[in-house]
Amino acid sequence: MKFESRKDILFQLFVFGFSILIIGFILFRSFSNGKFNYEFFWFDVVLLLTIVFLFWLYLGTHYQLSPTELTYKSGPLRGKIEIYRIKEIIKGKNLWSGLKPATAKNGLIIKFDEYEEIYISPKTNETFVNKILEYNKYIKITTN
Repeated sequence: MKFESRKDILFQLFVFGFSILIIGFILFRSFSNGKFNYEFFWFDVVLLLTIVFLFWLYLGTHYQLSPTELTYKSGPLRGKIEIYRIKEIIKGKNLWSGLKPATAKNGLIIKFDEYEEIYISPKTNETFVNKILEYNKYIKITTN
């Protein structure tokens, strides 16, 4: 079952605001004297690639649950965790360090193996938790 990532307003404002600001800056600086200015061409390319990267994160973040594994994709971040390795899921708390293929706050911290954890933000935490519990009923669910 596929779960899209929830996108909170802060993330949306950052992606769209940054994109509009950078594109406006590039257009203003490039055409300010009436013709295209090639002086900062490579700098502009890097800025445009940064915008592409942000939209890759925005549009390409999702999670896939199967009976045997959780697969996550968020831009270049990709991975799999076997369901039997998951020990605990913490709801409603943010992870401030570590792997975060997420686009919203108040998601889920998934603890697996001995000390590994990952932060995800499915559209509905409850639906995701209920589905993963169908595959492994021994996962501890903690609410903050």
